[in-house]
Amino acid sequence: MTSTTPTPDRRTIVLTGASRGIGHATVKRFSAAGWRVITCSRHPFSDRCPWPMGPEDHIQVDLSDPENLGNAVAEMRQRLEADGGRLDALVNNAGISPKDEGGKRLDSIATPMHQWRTVFQVNFFAPILLARGLFHELKRAGGSVVNVTSIAGARVHPFAGSAYSTSKAALAALTREMAADFGPHGIRVNAIAPGEIDTSILSPGTEKMIDDIPLRRLGQPAEVADTIFYLCTQASSYVTGAEIHVNGGQHV
Repeated sequence: MTSTTPTPDRRTIVLTGASRGIGHATVKRFSAAGWRVITCSRHPFSDRCPWPMGPEDHIQVDLSDPENLGNAVAEMRQRLEADGGRLDALVNNAGISPKDEGGKRLDSIATPMHQWRTVFQVNFFAPILLARGLFHELKRAGGSVVNVTSIAGARVHPFAGSAYSTSKAALAALTREMAADFGPHGIRVNAIAPGEIDTSILSPGTEKMIDDIPLRRLGQPAEVADTIFYLCTQASSYVTGAEIHVNGGQHV
């Protein structure tokens, strides 16, 4: 791994689920603004990804494996020493939503218990374990945590499975708890709840939902990334404990 030159004034973000969709757009948004971006994904770094220091600041981690996650946190802390042990933003974007063999949603009756556990480990437990593991770095920077929830956390969704939806509802509740607990230490914690976003992993039939969206279109990953950026910068300095809907009004 190539060493980084210590630059204490540089702002740094740790981002999970960075390899595609919203995560990839978020990488580009922060990198364009001059941030150091430490990406985390179960996939290895791809040479097609365009941001500076990408290969050096990518960590391959399986968030479903608590031991692997613990090792990744230790590596993150070591890498953050180049920035004076500071972390300005942690964005918990990674999430999984398993389907049945035919690609259909798994409801609360059909979802195997081992899949419930895996979904909650990735979607719910990993965010709090990362925030706790990087607490001192976040506190040192007066940093921000953004948890990516979902519109499915507040309603039964035609494509998102029951384990995914309930894990995102739990993550929204966790966001409030974290805001109360982390706030006295100068750390803000918020969530964003995307709706139907135009990515390569859209479920077939999503286009039929456009009539239920007041803006009559799908969202773009860059629009979600812009909202994440807002929550990680001084523009939102008095915003904590919030869950911002990024769904074209679909939640109404």
